[in-house]
Amino acid sequence: MADEEQDWLRLDKFLVFARFCKTRPVAVALVEKGGVRINRQSTEKPHAKLHPGDVLTLALPSGVKVVEVLGLPEKRGPAPEAQAFYREIDAG
Repeated sequence: MADEEQDWLRLDKFLVFARFCKTRPVAVALVEKGGVRINRQSTEKPHAKLHPGDVLTLALPSGVKVVEVLGLPEKRGPAPEAQAFYREIDAG
């Protein structure tokens, strides 16, 4: 069972693994206060299922970022590795 590849990842885990948030409690707080949209749909569920191809709109302290999920990381790694799992989309 552990060898089965999962085609989704919890939103809060993705935010931490992709290094948008430092910890899961910070990611949960961001989602619950309405700071995240998945494919333009508002969500307040940290456990929302995220799939490759989904587009996230993130209201971060550093500003709004729009990113497309390219892959699902298995753990939090170094920044260059984390950046391979998404691409930034020009919000303008």
